[in-house]
This record gives sequence, C-alpha cells and structure tokens, in this order.
Amino acid sequence: MFGRLLAKSPIDGFVLSIMLAVVVAAFLPARGAFAEVLDYLVIALIAVLFFLYGTRLHPREALEGLTHWRLHLTILAFTFVLFPIVGVLLAPLLSRIIGDDLSAGMLYLTLVPSTVQSSIAFTSIARGNVPGAIVSASTSNLLGVFLTPLLVVWLMSTDSGAQFDASSITKIMLQILLPFILGQLARPWIAPLLARYAEPTKYVDRGAIVLVVYVAFSEGVRQGLWSQVDVWQVIIMTAIATALVIAMLLLSGWLPRRLGFDRADSIAIQFCGTKKSLATGLPMATVLFAGPSVGLIVLPLMIFHQVQLILCSWLATRYARQSAEEGA
Repeated sequence: MFGRLLAKSPIDGFVLSIMLAVVVAAFLPARGAFAEVLDYLVIALIAVLFFLYGTRLHPREALEGLTHWRLHLTILAFTFVLFPIVGVLLAPLLSRIIGDDLSAGMLYLTLVPSTVQSSIAFTSIARGNVPGAIVSASTSNLLGVFLTPLLVVWLMSTDSGAQFDASSITKIMLQILLPFILGQLARPWIAPLLARYAEPTKYVDRGAIVLVVYVAFSEGVRQGLWSQVDVWQVIIMTAIATALVIAMLLLSGWLPRRLGFDRADSIAIQFCGTKKSLATGLPMATVLFAGPSVGLIVLPLMIFHQVQLILCSWLATRYARQSAEEGA
C-alpha cells in the first residue's frame, strides 16, 4: 500500500530520501569521530561519482550529435548563459531578502549543468527529439564539470563561501576533474559492466548523494546555522524557484519556435534547457564551498529540483496528450 502511495506521489523516492537525510541531520547530526570518518568517506564518494559520470558519457556520441549545432547551442545558452545572467541580476535583491548564504545558493543553482535522466525522460514522454535531448543533456554535464567551477570562480564572491587558492584548485582537480577524466579513459572496460548492473549502480549514485546531503546539513546543525533560517525564507525560496522554473519554461517554449525549430526540437530545448542537476550540483558544491554554509547554499538547488520535477512532469504529460489527440 505504501509503495502504491509513493508511486503516485509527485515527489520521487530520491527526493524523499534527500528530505529524510535533512530531517535526520536536524535531529541526529554526525559528531566527533563519526563526523570525521564521514568527511573522508564523502571525499571518496564524490570522486567515485564523477568517475561514474565519466564512464557514462560517451564523447563520440556527443561529438557526432554536435552536427545539430543550433539545437545544442540553444540549450547550452539557456543552461550556461541565460540562467547565470538571471542569477547575477537577482543576487543583490535576494541578498537583502533571504540573506547572503541563501542568496548565494540561488545564484549557485543557476550555474550547475542540466539533468540527464529526467531531461531525456520528459522529452520522450512529450514526444520530442529524444536523440537530441540525449546529446544535449550529456554534453551539458560533460561541459559542466569544467564550466560550473569556472562560473563559480567568476561570478560568486568570497562572501558566499567560495574560496579559491592552490588547495581549492587541487581539490577540484582531485575530486572532480581527475576522476571524470579517468572515467572517460576507463569507459571501454567499465561501461559494459555498469550497463549490466545499472540498477545497483543507480542506488550507489543516489546513496552517495544522500550521504553528501546528510554530512553537509550535519555540519550546519553543529554550527547553529539552521537557527538563522526562518520558515518565511523557505517559502520565499520556493516561490522564487517556482517563478524561475515557470519563466524559463515559458521562454524556452516561445523562443525556439521564433528561431525556426520544429515541435520535436522545441520540446527538447524546453526540457533540457530549463533543468538543473541535483545529482551533479550537490557533490560539486561540497568541493567548491568551504565551511558550514554549504548546507544553506545547496538548499535552494534542492527546492528548485523538486519544483522542476513537478512542473515538467505536468507539462510533458500535457504535450503527450496533445500529440495523441493530433495523431488520432
């Protein structure tokens, strides 16, 4: 019975697990030697995550797909140009309304790459250009490993907790770039194994991210940061995230048609260009941001992720119904 209710819930099991990790951290945060062990475990798991990302992204497919360059450039422009511009423009206002850390989190969510699985899934449901979505979403994540840290360095001040010196560059290299490159190199041997054991590997991915959330929020609880977050701030962040998702969906639904894209390509642009990856953004934030503020910085991304899933699920279903009616 519980399984059926969960299946009907607009909140998927992965997001529910993340929410549970936040609740557990609020009441039972990791402390002492246990917290130190988890810190080292998270470092290792982040490296494993980006190694797995490297093994899953086929560079040849991405390069071949770039022949449809207008589609992919439009999607990448939404992800890495338009979103950051909106984030930068909103930052001064949000800083006064919800505070520096949460405002930094709103800016950070605009800098992370697009999702892969859900972008492709929604494009497929809506009868869009699935091959184009696969290439664009994969390319976004491939470029995001390099572009997101660069955008954070460029656009986020040290007040946000982003600290960049020789040790920070080393962390990015060792925990993100090197594992990703090794995954690309090992792909011919590892990819078939991952395909064979896709389901267990998915739980390794998601379990690692849930642990990253638990450790980040535990540190916030130990430092007393959550006493600085009021319910009204969460409500404002949810309202802003909802408005941002709706605005991007409307713009990405209108602009492609004006640029001459057909219906299938327009759908791929809409679902790939408006999504932000929780799976990539959370572990990357742990590397990019120092101190207990990382828990507050990733909170807007978590809220945005859930809002985008709900709204995109509704929109994809609506497109599928329209397509079925037109084909009838």
